[in-house]
Amino acid sequence: MSQRIEDYALIGDCETAALVGRNGSIDWLCWPAFDSDACFAAILGTHKNGRWLIAPCEDATRISRRYHDNTLILETRFETKSGTVALIDFMPPRGKASDIVRLVRGLGGTVKMRMELVIRFGFGADIPWVRRMDHSLLAICGQDMTVLRTPVDTRGEDLTTVAEFEVGADQTVPFVLTYGPSHIEPPAPIDPEVALQETETFWRDWCGHCTRDGDYQDLILRSLITLKALTFAPTGGIVAAPTTSLPEKLGGSRNWDYRFCWLRDATFTLLALMNSGYTEEASAWHNWLLRAAAGSPSNMQIMYGIWGQRRLLEWEAAWLAGYEGAQPVRVGNAAHAQLQLDVYGELIDAFHQSRMAKLKLDDESWALECAVLNHLAEVWDQPDHGIWERRGQPRHYVFSKVMTWVAFDRGIKSAETFGFKAPLLHWRTLRDAIHRDVCTRGFDAEVGAFVESYGTKLLDASVLLLPAVGFLPASDPRICGTIAAVERCLMRDGFVLRHDPRELPPGQPPLEGAFLACSLWLADAYVLSGDLDKAQELFDRVVGVANDVGLLAEEYDSVARRQTGNFPQALTHIALVNTAHNLSAARQKSEKPAMQRSK
Repeated sequence: MSQRIEDYALIGDCETAALVGRNGSIDWLCWPAFDSDACFAAILGTHKNGRWLIAPCEDATRISRRYHDNTLILETRFETKSGTVALIDFMPPRGKASDIVRLVRGLGGTVKMRMELVIRFGFGADIPWVRRMDHSLLAICGQDMTVLRTPVDTRGEDLTTVAEFEVGADQTVPFVLTYGPSHIEPPAPIDPEVALQETETFWRDWCGHCTRDGDYQDLILRSLITLKALTFAPTGGIVAAPTTSLPEKLGGSRNWDYRFCWLRDATFTLLALMNSGYTEEASAWHNWLLRAAAGSPSNMQIMYGIWGQRRLLEWEAAWLAGYEGAQPVRVGNAAHAQLQLDVYGELIDAFHQSRMAKLKLDDESWALECAVLNHLAEVWDQPDHGIWERRGQPRHYVFSKVMTWVAFDRGIKSAETFGFKAPLLHWRTLRDAIHRDVCTRGFDAEVGAFVESYGTKLLDASVLLLPAVGFLPASDPRICGTIAAVERCLMRDGFVLRHDPRELPPGQPPLEGAFLACSLWLADAYVLSGDLDKAQELFDRVVGVANDVGLLAEEYDSVARRQTGNFPQALTHIALVNTAHNLSAARQKSEKPAMQRSK
């Protein structure tokens, strides 16, 4: 049985990532990239679907863990009656091959350890052919190959590679598992101790570029490290999460593949990076956006693969039981084919923010933006599936319409500020028409708030972003009413739901947990409206549900008191960084909160 979602920690090499449980088991890894098939899939099934366990043979009396300062190097400490050992897990920055290094270090006494390696390619379905070669163990299945190198004697047992060994004080036993394509020679070995030093240097040098200090520094840096770990270095694309099908509701069917890059997150990502001094990563993300969105604007998608792939066909891995029985397990994401008008606004806004921050942009950026806005002029008034990718009939979602307004507003401001040629009169006319349309049809006077979509009285947490994007000031009575309505209808145990629970039949439990990014959006709205105490309280509440190493999933089940959804979630950590900046700037009586977009 897999552990709780929050019992996992992340390691990675900026091209893929693995989840390591508190029990010393790596239960999730896609190799060689984020969107590859998993070779360890125990988190979505059982240990027979692939895992790599290293742990004491006897039960530990205490388990603690931490990341080495300013790194993605995880140390899990097992205290037993016989002694204490530290398990150090990390993935060195990608060289010619991808490696997982696991170092077992004796800290006192003598501890008997057990290693179990179950490699199952193809999302836990395919058993490799394993053979010994020199001082290594080679596992091959189709296109995939792994090589295990360790001084410990191993043996086969029930289609599993196992070993028992003892570790005394001041001893270190290394294990290195390396991935390579099966049609070429096995990757060359690496020195584990040298790799540890190089990995420490890599992360600490990277953290040294952070320009933020003072309030929330540790929180910001851990979230930024997580965001960097979710970045696919060859292209600059940032995956929403390294996992698929971790359920939004325990035991439910809302299980989606998040190993792709969402345009929805574009501006938030840029702000988090730029406000923290990471202009290189911000530029790489901008360039990924430009390449991914290139082509006909009518074909622009809500998400793309890490290389910019467009076809993310969805299928189900029926042989996997699902996390705690939550089925189906989905691979790919059919939502990529939906029409979501908000992504046009996110794209244009991201480019505008990049220019305002003086990032060097490609010469083709403005031509793409003009083509996008010309297309948007024809389709802005169509119904769509909304920011939350509803799979029913399309509607006129308020936030989608607001983001079409943002698209024209930022296009106008970029043209005015930087002297670009543009049909400004036409764009201003459209911007004003969209604003009137949203204020007339998207605001319900009886509710006293902007609603989810035209013609409904239900709410949607995305309307909390209206003051942040500059659609209306936070002091506007309609925004004040919207915040109050969210507090009345979307709050559960102090957190914000993204969907209105009133849309469900009486007595039916919520579809999912509280959405952590939305909770932080409410905190941002509080800051913009000047209520810093409420903002601080909500921010602290979200931070308080992070796990012991500072990681957050997409959602939180306040009844079960457990994290839910894919993990760790980029949007949650991005929102945490932006809210921390926002609060800090407001406390220092800055002219405007750092999170607020240039308008």
